[in-house]
This record gives sequence, structure tokens and C-alpha cells, in this order.
Amino acid sequence: MDNGKKVKITSAELAQLWAQYMNDSGSICVLSYFLEKAEDQEISSVIEFALRLSETHIEKLTAFFDKEDYAVPYGFKVEEDVDLSAPKLYSDSYVLHFIHQMSKIGLTNYSASVASSTRADITDYYMECLSETMQLYKISRDVLLAKGLYVRSPSIPNEKVEFVKKQAFLFDVIGEKRPLIVAEVGNLYANTQRNILGVATLIGFSQVAKDKEVTKFFLRGIDIGKKHVKVFGAKLEECNLPVPASLSAEITSSTDYTFSDKLMMFFTTGLISLSIGYYGTGVAQSPRMDLGVMYNRLSLEVQLYSEDGSNIMIHNKWLEQPPMATDRGELGSTNT
Repeated sequence: MDNGKKVKITSAELAQLWAQYMNDSGSICVLSYFLEKAEDQEISSVIEFALRLSETHIEKLTAFFDKEDYAVPYGFKVEEDVDLSAPKLYSDSYVLHFIHQMSKIGLTNYSASVASSTRADITDYYMECLSETMQLYKISRDVLLAKGLYVRSPSIPNEKVEFVKKQAFLFDVIGEKRPLIVAEVGNLYANTQRNILGVATLIGFSQVAKDKEVTKFFLRGIDIGKKHVKVFGAKLEECNLPVPASLSAEITSSTDYTFSDKLMMFFTTGLISLSIGYYGTGVAQSPRMDLGVMYNRLSLEVQLYSEDGSNIMIHNKWLEQPPMATDRGELGSTNT
């Protein structure tokens, strides 16, 4: 294989391990709080399963960093970033939707991690993570279905096989547009759901944030999320398709300190980055030109919002720096 030589970790592998450590350390804080406040036993079991996965991941990730003599990220700590005694901020239903949506994101991320891994031990680890997250996805989905909370994307009537006959299928910007194809419906519906969850999340964050600038940032995000829900909903309604319902009623009136501003900003900027990626997928899978224009416009708005979030984190020294390539120019300048 490698003649007994130690195979060094690649930059792609290190990037995935570092990002996962940050995400799982933050998840432990949030899930520990959710578990402490859960009232529904079935939902409590789902939270417990998700928390156990994150805790196990942190142990294995720490072992990877130690083995490679890399610094273990600082990440987030329950004793620093969450008050487990704080009043309940989100309903159990919201928490179940949150975990289900995070499991979907995990499936995407772990698939990418497998694809970017070369070393056998890291590949095996991410394949294990992928399998575990598939379990979490199924468990959370089944509980949502059992409780009548699962939101299905719209069904489309059976149609005969047809081939596109006109360029208007792609370029009909002026006048009446063709109906949405299934890929366009799926992306619009999924992006609507993600924004609905994001709005609910930020409503809770805005209530318990302590820094005024952070609170304003969350309130701005709520406005952006609501606007995007309306834009996506309007496209669905053009074809008489249903729009998912809001989750805003699933937040309590608590304003007590719950999560650190650092943790909430981390989650928010992470969700922003994900939305940019999902909007890019929407562009790639939407032949109708007006949808591509829409996604690009909304993506630009989200990117500007993301930049402001990063600036807040840098100003408050909350943004932990990922591992970087060596600056050879700076090293060289020390010898002159």
C-alpha cells in the first residue's frame, strides 16, 4: 500500500474534519438545550439520538487531530455557549423540523466528505457518518409523519412522454411562461421550507441576543427570509401549487439568555452559506430563465448579508480561523 509510511492528511480532508468539528461542537450545545426542554417523549428520543451522534463525532475528530499533531479547534462549549436552565425558546415541533432539516444537510455534507477523502481511515469514518445520518433522517422523518407534521412537496399529475418543441421552454421571459417542471418545483419548495425554518430560528435568536448589532442582524435576516418565502411562494402559486406553512408560531415569548451571541452568529452564517449553495443548485436545475435570474438576484442579497455577518464575528473575535496554507512570502521576508 504505502510501504508502512504514514500517509499525510490532505488539505481537502483537513477542511472537512475542521468544519465538522465546529458544526458538531455547536450542535452539542443546541441539542443539549433542546433535550433539556423537550416534553414529547418521541421527539426527546430523536434529540437524544442526534446528540449522541455529535458527541461521538467530537471524540473521533479529536483523535484524528491528535494523531496528526494538528491543533484541535476551540469550537463551542456547553458551559460557555448555552444556558441549559433558560426557559423553553422553541416548541418540540420546531425542534423536530430543525433536526430533520439538519439531517438532510448532513447527508449532503458527508457525501461531499466521502468524495474528497483519500485516506482509508478518513473515508471509512465519513461513510460511517453518512450511514448514521441516514438513520437520523429516517427516524426524524418517521416521527414527523406519525405526528402529522411532515410537509410533502406537491404531487404532479401523470403525463405522457413529450419532447421540447420550442426555445420558449428556456427563454420565454416576456409574456406567459410555461408551467414549472418537477425539478423547479422541488427546488422552489425545498428553498421555501428552508427559509421558513430559518425565519423561525432567527425570530428565537433575535429575542435572546444580547448585543444590539447582533439583534439587528437577526432582524434583517428575518426580513430577508420572509421576502424570499414570498418570492418562491409566488412562483409556486403561479402553477396553483401549495406553499408550506410558517413555523413562526413555534417560538415562545422567552427573552432570557439562552445561547451565546457567538454560537447564534455561527449557526446563522452557516445557514446563509448553505442557502447560497442551494440557490446555485436551483439555477443549475431550472431551465426557465426567469428562475435563474431570480435565484441569482436573491443569492447576491444573501451574499451581502453573509459578509455583514462575518464582519460582526470578526469585530467581536468570534470567527475561528480554519487551517491555512503556509505564507511562503512572509517566511521569506523574515530572512531579508
